Amino acid sequence: MDRRNFLQAGTTALFSGAAMCGRAANADSPLQAGRGKAKHCILVYLLGGPSHLDMWDLKPDAPSEFRGPFDPISTRTVGIRLSEHLPKLSEQTERLSIIRSLGYNNGDHPFMTYYTLTGRVSKQPLGANTILPPSREDDPHMGCVISKFKHQVPSIPGYVAIPEVQVRMTMTPIAGGGRAGFLGPEYNPLAINGDPREKDAVAALSLPESADTGRRSGRRQLLAMLDGFGGGLNKLKDYESVRRRALDLTDSADGEGLFSLESEKPKLRDQYGRHRFGQSLLLARRLIERGVSFVGVHFNNMTKCDGWDTHKDNFNCLRNELLPMVDQGLSSLLSDLSDRGLLDETLVVCMGEFGRTPRINKNAGRDHWGQCGSAVLAGGGVQGGNVVGASNANGAYPIETAVGPPDMVATIYHALGLNPNAVVVDPRLNRTLQLGDGEVIPGVF
Repeated sequence: MDRRNFLQAGTTALFSGAAMCGRAANADSPLQAGRGKAKHCILVYLLGGPSHLDMWDLKPDAPSEFRGPFDPISTRTVGIRLSEHLPKLSEQTERLSIIRSLGYNNGDHPFMTYYTLTGRVSKQPLGANTILPPSREDDPHMGCVISKFKHQVPSIPGYVAIPEVQVRMTMTPIAGGGRAGFLGPEYNPLAINGDPREKDAVAALSLPESADTGRRSGRRQLLAMLDGFGGGLNKLKDYESVRRRALDLTDSADGEGLFSLESEKPKLRDQYGRHRFGQSLLLARRLIERGVSFVGVHFNNMTKCDGWDTHKDNFNCLRNELLPMVDQGLSSLLSDLSDRGLLDETLVVCMGEFGRTPRINKNAGRDHWGQCGSAVLAGGGVQGGNVVGASNANGAYPIETAVGPPDMVATIYHALGLNPNAVVVDPRLNRTLQLGDGEVIPGVF
């Protein structure tokens, strides 16, 4: 690989919010015996705000201006009905715990992306017109926390983002919501911003079959080139740690083929769907199978529609593109994990930053709705065939077991054996900070 191609393929993946994450058995560890059985987590994050009313919590008896054209269908679990456009998932409800009472209290993309991914309200003023770069003052993304305290394989990343979390409106990195914040940049995710369907999506991390020790050592020389170009990188206090972890991956046999889908059977690739979302989920399964602790699959702008931000033409976008892709990809992921004996140790979470308005707007769309939404969990000790909470007659407000983003994050931490309210040390300022203040959602486990 020449100098230019290496820099293009590798700089973002390795150093722009993409440091390797290793195990840290520190005195401030929030690990607690007896909590959770999951070893891995795959977060399927539907950026833009998915419509709970057209997926997980349909209201067929509501007036026409609320209910929309989709019908609910019966599922494998008596009493649980899903959208008619989720037929494959309806056959797997015995694996699902559906939360229908998730309240957010805000309908702004940057604010809620941060809140749902960290469980904390940003200390920075985030809003539609205020998008600030990541800061060491930010709270860490839950994947970074899990990477720091749970990851077991030092030579591969603890948290991989496919792609990195981005602000919905601008496609730029969210302020802190997707990165490690006060934990330090060495726990930032490895970001795969290329298309997993392409052979060179992470070209700098793929070694040819004929690669020998000499070629591996050559990767050190390639990475050393960054020293001449990364003046800004060298200003990072933790640059050497970041660089060392990158070298661990490029030199380790654990890194070979880690991001390549070429060895997966064509039939299985077809099963997931040859679209970018489906192949991202397949890559997620591959990564956790190889020992990655947390994978975030961020579904944004992967279709002709405007992602999940369906202010207009909501029903055609959902019917023709968004829901078929989720139905195919997510159902295949659950089946594949189960077939490989991985589902019991892998927590799968599907959620977005908020729900959408019960009332359909004049453009046949649904707008932002921060009062109520849904999330779905499976695997990792989750009680399947289960509905937690309820919303009112038109899906506008929780009326039973109301929970919020801090509780979702706490539930994920609990599933992976972490104390969600643990106090940890900010190594930079030697201060103590609390991971979160949520409670584990009752009835999920």
